[in-house]
Amino acid sequence: MSVFRLLRSTPRSEPVGDFMVTNDRTQPTVQVVQETTDRRWHVEECQREATQLTGIEACQCRGTRIQRNHIGWAILVWNRLKELAKTAQTTRSQLKQGFFDAYLRKELRHPTLKMVLA
Repeated sequence: MSVFRLLRSTPRSEPVGDFMVTNDRTQPTVQVVQETTDRRWHVEECQREATQLTGIEACQCRGTRIQRNHIGWAILVWNRLKELAKTAQTTRSQLKQGFFDAYLRKELRHPTLKMVLA
């Protein structure tokens, strides 16, 4: 088993290290390790954004099939947000916030549920 640590400079004072563990007997080059680390970063970024934007972690489903369906739909929503954000040349978070802002303004102007005070 081999452990690699890639250091990269950041605006912070100390360098940040990424670790990669492999049981491959051939010694990969630094470029191969860097490409693998970059791919892992993209996967982590996608997972983090999907969690933050679609509410995957808020799923209260108990059954495994229902959980898989919920996660599948959440990922489809995330992909659609990604497409719309690219078209609108904005971030996914700003796009989602814009949807909520428009909905809230509409509800405040013309409420769909009337409040009855006794």
